[in-house]
Amino acid sequence: MPYPEIMIRPMREELTRLGARELKTPAQVDETLQNSDGTVMVVVNSICGCAAGKARPAISIALQHETRPDQVVTVFAGADIEATERARDYFTGYPPSSPSIALLKEGKAAKSLFSCRLNLGDSSIRINQSSLKCGCRCLEVV
Repeated sequence: MPYPEIMIRPMREELTRLGARELKTPAQVDETLQNSDGTVMVVVNSICGCAAGKARPAISIALQHETRPDQVVTVFAGADIEATERARDYFTGYPPSSPSIALLKEGKAAKSLFSCRLNLGDSSIRINQSSLKCGCRCLEVV
């Protein structure tokens, strides 16, 4: 059963205010990720404390940098259940985790960070411009 929208609305809005576009259905996920020419940051948002204390603040910091992905999209684990499952299908080789952040290039995961990695130390995320072009070392925890 999905979380009630009234509970998660502020958590959704924290990312949409930063410019992330919500994907609420598997079809929206496929349309976005299969038809993207550039780099897409996919955020699996969550109701948990790691999302509130690490992931969303780190994304906010990362998106203030000059180098940004071409698109930022988000699904909400526990609410957009089918869309989240579909987004995770694109993170080949990475286990499901919430929160998580992945950079996809041409529909393929170039780099992913998952909750266990996001919880280490005082993290923020840096997007390396050269990595957006080549698809390697796209996200670093600093």
